[in-house]
Amino acid sequence: MTAEAASTSPASSGELTARSERSNWRVRAAHSLYRSATRVHWAEQELLGLGGLVRTGDEVIDVGAALGMYTLPLADLVGRSGRVSSFEPQRRGLWAVRLLRAITGPHRGQVSRIALGPRPGTSTIVVPYHRGFPIFGHGHVAEGADGESGRQHRSRAPMSTIDIWCHEHAITGVSFIKVDVEGFEPAVIEGARATIDRDRPSLLLEIEDRHLARYGRTAAGFVDELLERWPDYRIYIWTDGDWARTSAIVPEVRNYLFATDRAFAR
Repeated sequence: MTAEAASTSPASSGELTARSERSNWRVRAAHSLYRSATRVHWAEQELLGLGGLVRTGDEVIDVGAALGMYTLPLADLVGRSGRVSSFEPQRRGLWAVRLLRAITGPHRGQVSRIALGPRPGTSTIVVPYHRGFPIFGHGHVAEGADGESGRQHRSRAPMSTIDIWCHEHAITGVSFIKVDVEGFEPAVIEGARATIDRDRPSLLLEIEDRHLARYGRTAAGFVDELLERWPDYRIYIWTDGDWARTSAIVPEVRNYLFATDRAFAR
């Protein structure tokens, strides 16, 4: 076989295509750093399990992008042909994620200063203070929440829904959605029902009674609603280096994966 023939063989062509779809080295390096950070608990352990669900070319959504802990690893996994749509209504988090994306180089998707919820409109983002310092990680949507005492910083941000965003941007085939919004998770899922009905994306959700309570919700009630509407989902937690089936919501676990059998078999 000649060199020219070898270069155009199906195997070689497939290898070149795979390489061209991979993320650039800076995104891969950032992903590696986040994975390393899980060893000292500076990053969430669930990052280690994303590769079992997210593939090159996937369409994924990161709600509550904060400082980019999930956005950059997801950008590495979906590669140049995939897309990560990230949402962060707090300006501090928005600037941080945009800066990280600029440093790591171009890849598909965008970071938007939008709060996602059950309907379009405008939202108020509340950031509580503790001992004189703002706790940005506890920032949450004020609409529907119980009134809280103490010093707070409030800002306004537009609100949309996942369903509207996907329709406006012609996004189909969503395979993965991560949501961490300090108790507002049920409202985000309410605004994503059509997308979930259509695509059955895997859902990585923070579910904690202490945050859900501010909206008059409970973890058990939220999970029951999810499984009643989409009974083909199974619940998993990341433990001992793998996704393990579970049927219980426990206080010591924050993040729960809802996925179909098909999601793992892709």
